[in-house]
Amino acid sequence: MTGKKGILGGLAGFAALAVLAGRLWAQAPATPIAAPQAGAKPAATVNGEPVPMADVQAVLSQQPPSPTPMTEAQKNEQSLAAVQILVEQTLMRQYLSKQVPAAKPADVQKEVTDLEAALRKDNKMTLADFLKETGQTEAQLRADIALQLQWRAYVNPRLAEQAVKAYYDANKVFFDKVFVRASHILIKLAPNASQVEREAAKVKLGQLRAEVVAGKIDFAEAARKYSDCPSKANGGDIGPFPYKFAVLEPFAKAAFAMKIGDISDVVATDFGLHLIKVTNRDNGQPSEYAKMRDQVKEIYARELYQTIATEQRRTARVEIFFPPMK
Repeated sequence: MTGKKGILGGLAGFAALAVLAGRLWAQAPATPIAAPQAGAKPAATVNGEPVPMADVQAVLSQQPPSPTPMTEAQKNEQSLAAVQILVEQTLMRQYLSKQVPAAKPADVQKEVTDLEAALRKDNKMTLADFLKETGQTEAQLRADIALQLQWRAYVNPRLAEQAVKAYYDANKVFFDKVFVRASHILIKLAPNASQVEREAAKVKLGQLRAEVVAGKIDFAEAARKYSDCPSKANGGDIGPFPYKFAVLEPFAKAAFAMKIGDISDVVATDFGLHLIKVTNRDNGQPSEYAKMRDQVKEIYARELYQTIATEQRRTARVEIFFPPMK
């Protein structure tokens, strides 16, 4: 089970990909990694295209300082997260290059000019100040803007009123802020697990479900004994979650279709196979599409972006060289 992610973070306009690219304003820069040597290996390659170490530096330089000294493992984790952000960005750029024309230099320049004006008016800073504070070069900024313009050209035709309203209707429990609380038992399976392994795990969970339903073992006890998820320490409890962006879609669909106290049949996700028990559900607050149309559009765009990135990652040739894996 994945950890909870931001649920209603905006993806409006150009802020969308700036966030996804990791180039955010930071309160203070973190300690930068060592400057790459000439001819040094890239941080990663994506379908043969290098991800420069300089771009990783730009992302890491924006992380707020740690309140306590970071361990080597924590530094590596932070570096890997930065690389993964850039891998995703590269995948999206490669995908968009096949779907829509490249951004025109004049359009990129207009965005740079607008940014300069906004910086002078709102922050009393120059573009050079902004680039220094955000740890990037002007070339990196322009590349981001070009990608953002391509994304806008791709996504805007897909945000017609009919499509956005259909998305709202299909996910109304999310927009109504309904939360479900559940526990689960996970048998972890590798993505390349054989059919024999999957069938064995399914049989095991089916037998376990029968024992729980018959009262031979409590669900929480079964989770503590048999689950492969860290939540087993809490009897499988993963706390409350919304319909989208917190747990994987098959898990959410199963949990939200159940009543309090119900135990699911076996549910498959990318992590493996699950048994789910719903322990609570709140009713949220009824929403009105007309009042939140713009927010629905932003969230729909964000999910579309993430879906494309995930699909591209499944078939991409990605090699990661930094941080070095021991």
